[in-house]
Amino acid sequence: MGIKFGIIGHGFMGHEHESMLTQMDGVEVIGICDSNPAQMEDVKEGIIRYGSADELLSNPDIQVVIIAANNNQHLELVTKAAKAGKDIICEKPAAMSVAELDQMVNVVAENNVKFTVHQQRRFDPDFRTVKEVYDRHSLGEIYTVKNQLYGFNGNMHDWHVFVSEGGGMLFDWGVHLIDQLLWMIDAKVTSVFATVKNVINEEVDDFFNIQLLFDNGITAELELGTYYLKDQPKWFERHWFMGGDKGSMYVDGFRPEGKIVRTTGLLTNVSGKRTMTAAGPTRSFGNPREGLIITEELPEVKTCHRDYFEQFIRAYEGKEDFFVKIPEVRRVLSLMEAVRESARTKKSVDFE
Repeated sequence: MGIKFGIIGHGFMGHEHESMLTQMDGVEVIGICDSNPAQMEDVKEGIIRYGSADELLSNPDIQVVIIAANNNQHLELVTKAAKAGKDIICEKPAAMSVAELDQMVNVVAENNVKFTVHQQRRFDPDFRTVKEVYDRHSLGEIYTVKNQLYGFNGNMHDWHVFVSEGGGMLFDWGVHLIDQLLWMIDAKVTSVFATVKNVINEEVDDFFNIQLLFDNGITAELELGTYYLKDQPKWFERHWFMGGDKGSMYVDGFRPEGKIVRTTGLLTNVSGKRTMTAAGPTRSFGNPREGLIITEELPEVKTCHRDYFEQFIRAYEGKEDFFVKIPEVRRVLSLMEAVRESARTKKSVDFE
């Protein structure tokens, strides 16, 4: 038997959901809809094709609906699905604002349906490698975390170029990067300072730099640019850096490559004594002597986006809680609103 799914929206993510779910045991894709007939031409045989969400939601066999339509359509579609008695997985960002999410929470409660959000990038191998190092306290007390993602094309596509549709990189990738950071670091964010720009695109943001201060002393920085160029191999991928008082760690690429880096000994502070070296008085800059810098392999972490749906099935069957919880989603959206406020005012914003 299995859980019977319907998919609303057959763009890139709708296709991804169809491809993944049709290869899994314990689920069945009953129907897919899209308002653009051209998007439906390659729907797999045996899956019902619908021209509207209303038609799909009227099918009593469908238990769970995945909403993969444009961001600005999420509130309307979540409302319709809830009133049709369907359990819901909504693509990120679940809503265009905290106020919209609160409306969703109310309507799903009123109709007693399940509601979660597709934050599959919590299963990214590079992120989970970083999180494993963090959770093991391998670097001692962490003082900084950086996450960077750069591209070369600059321009976006389709509805992503319109603010009214929920386009732009903060809604597209920013929600993932913020969610990963907040899920990993179990501490309050005390302040937010951000810059958000549209460098190449006329209407929507394509660059942001977000600096977060946590109450446990960690300073975190997220930076994304779609037109941020460098002639370095594998530059146009993800880059992590994490620093602690027992060493540092770097991870490059979605298929993580990197090291844990330590020193074999710290330099001795010399109080009140003038010191002249080739590297200057601090002796911390320039080339280290041979043997001072040593490396360790990163922990091996096996995870993939399919794990999101494997966990969803277990949670749907009541064996565990849903992986992505709505209060977590609300916190991310709240922080995104603080990011926009900071960018608008060019000032730091108090958060939690």
